[in-house]
Amino acid sequence: MLYVNNPNGINRETRRSLLDALGGLAKSQQVVSKDPEILSRVSQYEMAYRMQASVPEIADISNEPQHVLDMYGPTVKQDATFGRNCLLARRLAERNVKFITLFHQGWDMHADIAKRLGPQCAEVDQPAAGLVKDLKQRGLLEDTLVVFGSEFGRTPFAQGALQPGFGRDHHGGCFTWWMAGGGVKAGYSHGETDDFSYSVAKDPVHIHDFNATLLYILGIDHERLRFRYQGRDFKLTDVAGKVVKEVLA
Repeated sequence: MLYVNNPNGINRETRRSLLDALGGLAKSQQVVSKDPEILSRVSQYEMAYRMQASVPEIADISNEPQHVLDMYGPTVKQDATFGRNCLLARRLAERNVKFITLFHQGWDMHADIAKRLGPQCAEVDQPAAGLVKDLKQRGLLEDTLVVFGSEFGRTPFAQGALQPGFGRDHHGGCFTWWMAGGGVKAGYSHGETDDFSYSVAKDPVHIHDFNATLLYILGIDHERLRFRYQGRDFKLTDVAGKVVKEVLA
């Protein structure tokens, strides 16, 4: 997280006193003007301060035991790696952060897929598995939903001539996501492709269905909120989406 350090010459105590003084002035002004935006601004300052105060502690993994670090793979001690971010995600989850997103870039393999795919998988597989295992052993997986996916798959055939350096193109016809914890079945596989992994052959799940299912797990009925626009009744999942009950525990 960027910009959490105080500038030179400003420590945490000084920052706190500055915010207290600013908050006092703002509240006095709000009493006179009755402008609610003033108190909203103060609350944003306070949230930023809490982030400044808490993020350094969350990012400090020096007290993590070695057997936990080993779960996340050999890159866990390197800043900005997927392994390190998976460990930070667990540390955020146990501090009750509600929504955490991790990214691993570089999968757009239109070329050199034979060389690039293996190392990419090695960077992701162990940390992702370590995160799920770590959440489970701490009792956090019961009320934490882990979702792993991308916006599309890749073609089952080569892009370009079948020679060194070939890749695979975008393929939105079928691809796989996985979920863990948070009320979904463990060890269950839903849906099938054809023998060439080109088209869905059984139990398709549209992205709207997937979103409806996520909302259901979070306790939100995607059918409840609707609004009409240009002749269509929109809801949280566009105009479609059904809950895939088969994946629920």
